[in-house]
Amino acid sequence: MPYLHQWRPALRGSLPHLELGREPTPVRPLPALGGERNGIWLKDESGFGDGGWGGNKVRKLEWLLPDVKGKGRKTILTFGGLGTNWGLATALYAREQGIDTALALIDQPRDEHVEAQLGRLEASGATIHFTRTKNRTIALAPWLIGRHMSGLKPPYILPSGGSSPLGSLGYVETAFEIADQVRAGELPEPGWVVVPTGSGGTAAGLSLGLSLSGLDTRVLGVIVTEHLRLDDQAIRKLAGKSAALLRKRGADFEEPELRHEMTSDWMGETYGAPTPESERATELARADGLELDPVYTAKAMAALLARSESGEFGEKPVLFVNTNGPR
Repeated sequence: MPYLHQWRPALRGSLPHLELGREPTPVRPLPALGGERNGIWLKDESGFGDGGWGGNKVRKLEWLLPDVKGKGRKTILTFGGLGTNWGLATALYAREQGIDTALALIDQPRDEHVEAQLGRLEASGATIHFTRTKNRTIALAPWLIGRHMSGLKPPYILPSGGSSPLGSLGYVETAFEIADQVRAGELPEPGWVVVPTGSGGTAAGLSLGLSLSGLDTRVLGVIVTEHLRLDDQAIRKLAGKSAALLRKRGADFEEPELRHEMTSDWMGETYGAPTPESERATELARADGLELDPVYTAKAMAALLARSESGEFGEKPVLFVNTNGPR
């Protein structure tokens, strides 16, 4: 029996789950970047999601939206930058469930990518508050909550990226999916999984899930923002809370050995600002038919290429998780 399905009773059998995408997402070598020769592989999450927008955010919403409905909340209040993929995915998928979305957005460098995303956000039906900075967003939080009360019920508050213990289960499950693909011979067992990290839930879920799956695989989280604490301790704390949630719902496992490394070496000047390395990575990836976004995946690919070229990854293949969301 595939490993993923052994774990589903502890996941989908005890926690409400809403199927929003088709799994598994495909894996393939990247020949222009080295492919099977240098062991660089892709797991492409961009097509996950049936609501007009894909990517890693939808994996989290599969677990979060049922909780919103179960608590009887009418509005989600969440946060991000001006070009937030998370905010757009939340607005689109929540709308399908009859749930409103309010977004508090902080500034980031504005380019064609961000301007196009702002247009999508405005068309999504979300209520947008331009709060400009992290500190101003925190100061405005009481007003934002009051503004989006539904009768006596406050909005359902979600951290940026949906990176709560519940949301992170989307990438615990994705790690089990990777393990299934390895055991089915679709993918060699990777020594490393590389993922962009903007809020921590994807990296934390993968670290926990890969440990539970039995694979000897480490996660490299490439930090792309200075606005949140995303160091090793923060990821361990979030993964630990997700593990506690699984145990509370009936999963029985020994203390997992979390194997991840977090790096901010490829972030550049600030969140959303391109770097020469990310621009090079974007051009190289296009030769493999892979479109990277400048905020997240281009910087993660830049880190992968630098470490691969220096030999830091060692002998085993490396798996790049494309979290980008356009359909």
